[in-house]
Amino acid sequence: MEALAKRFDYVSRQMGLKASNAEEYETWKIRVRAELRHITGISLMKAPPLNCVMLERMRMDGYTREKWLLETEYDVYMPFYVLIPQNPENQRRPVVIAPHGHGSAGKYAPAGRADIPAVADAIAQYNYDYGVQLVREGYMVFCPDARGFGERRESTMQGDEEDKFMSSSCAQLNKMAIPLGLTVTGMWTWDLMRLIDYIETREDCDRRRIGCIGLSGGGQQTLWVTALDDRIKCAVISGYFYGYKQSLLIMSENCSCNYVPHLWEKVDMGDIGALIAPRPLMIETGDQDPLNGADGLKNVLSQIEIAQKAYDILGKSNNLYHYIFKGEHKWCGKNVIPWLKKNL
Repeated sequence: MEALAKRFDYVSRQMGLKASNAEEYETWKIRVRAELRHITGISLMKAPPLNCVMLERMRMDGYTREKWLLETEYDVYMPFYVLIPQNPENQRRPVVIAPHGHGSAGKYAPAGRADIPAVADAIAQYNYDYGVQLVREGYMVFCPDARGFGERRESTMQGDEEDKFMSSSCAQLNKMAIPLGLTVTGMWTWDLMRLIDYIETREDCDRRRIGCIGLSGGGQQTLWVTALDDRIKCAVISGYFYGYKQSLLIMSENCSCNYVPHLWEKVDMGDIGALIAPRPLMIETGDQDPLNGADGLKNVLSQIEIAQKAYDILGKSNNLYHYIFKGEHKWCGKNVIPWLKKNL
């Protein structure tokens, strides 16, 4: 393990951001995006015709919740909730995609399913119902199940019913996917891209104003889809922005859904964040979040510095906003609503 940590130091970031002007940045961006699509397996995925059906519609307190099913690859289906605010009909509204992380039961926590006791506990612990928080502010909110979570958990999982409901099979999927040239990271990113394809067809959604927000693994999904798809106009990443060596190599007990072959040889997390520039990006970090790594905020700030360079090069320095709050691993959200209202 010590030897692998040392190896990181001399093979990492071979495609890291080194641009000094906008032209060099755009050339770098094209090369790195292509490489990331390749190593994640996104370049191997095929899109079926856009097949999406509504399964249910429920009136909630202050908003409507629809459940839909979208075919993202041939014979691969993603359930998701759409939270619709109580606004006048026939109005195109700004959109926020709200992917979840671990310990969420998939879409159920962001969508505020506090009627399920285990989900209610997760909402209380992590402030996890950010989808409901946003629909109450007038946004159209889409809460999908990532592969391996919620209704997409695999049937081979062990444990009692509540354990299985709140956990995931994403680690198992990544073990199966990598030898086939695929990754869970790529699958998740592709599915969100397909969700955007569907959002663009809805008459109640403003396709020019699509944002993405997420906590932890939801931050991971937000980072990747925003970095690789310019249709996302702004993003909020919570509890997932730090140097790979400390937070995923040394802390190798983290879920294997984080791991992509050859990724660390190519870039660090700040470089992926740099692909988002100049679009507005907010990162929120708990100063006591154990996922920050041994150096804590120093490990986070090292990646903020990399991403900030891209924003500086493009003359949009203020479009990258890093908010540090006192606390551990959770969705803070203190400044998210005013920031979204400004940028989306």
